[in-house]
Amino acid sequence: MAEKNFEVRKRALNIRRLRLERERAVFMKLGAKLRAYLFTGILVTAPVAITFYMAYKFIFWVDRLVNQVLPPQYKFDEILPVTVPGIGLVILVAALILVGMFAAGFLGRFFLRLGEWLVYKMPLVSTVYSLLKQVFETFFSSKTQAFKKVVMLEYPRKGIWILGFVSAELQGEVKDKLPGDMVGVFIPTTPNPTSGFLIFVPREDVTELSMSVEEGLKYVVTGGLAEPDERKKRKKS
Repeated sequence: MAEKNFEVRKRALNIRRLRLERERAVFMKLGAKLRAYLFTGILVTAPVAITFYMAYKFIFWVDRLVNQVLPPQYKFDEILPVTVPGIGLVILVAALILVGMFAAGFLGRFFLRLGEWLVYKMPLVSTVYSLLKQVFETFFSSKTQAFKKVVMLEYPRKGIWILGFVSAELQGEVKDKLPGDMVGVFIPTTPNPTSGFLIFVPREDVTELSMSVEEGLKYVVTGGLAEPDERKKRKKS
């Protein structure tokens, strides 16, 4: 009789243990699904939310900056009955367009050359101004392009490949001193592609890629996580 009661108790314990294991498995599966849904929600909403937040902060920063520069009688937060986000940005863009129109004329070019002549006469200021002018002309001029194409090359040794961007064609003393047909390649750093270094390599040592410069920059910023559009199209097809 005692042996029979022991067997019954043992079976009950086994049934209870199996029930607990099944419940634990169900909760673990549910937790895994909820965790996956959470990460998916973050992946979907985070880029949009951060983009809108940065745009919101930038617009209000420009509004405050423009409102401080305007004379007291023209401050739009006192003239308008309600706050209009972005009005400072509109005023700034309109002012920059007017400055550009003035600088394109004869009188504007005269004052611009006069101002540059005065700036270049200042020892420290001239160096900073010259550097900033070259940077802005490189990235904003419609006549030039910051980078021409995306390439790969073996660096810093054979067997190790790195992504780079071909800069403008070599000219002047640099081209005369280098042997053979060389190209300048800018090697960016991840995740900040604005920093990096410039190297000069033979043209035959670089492998051109079909991706655009914009896709190459995205690839560098994301550390290789953002696939080029051509690869995505091939996967879909």
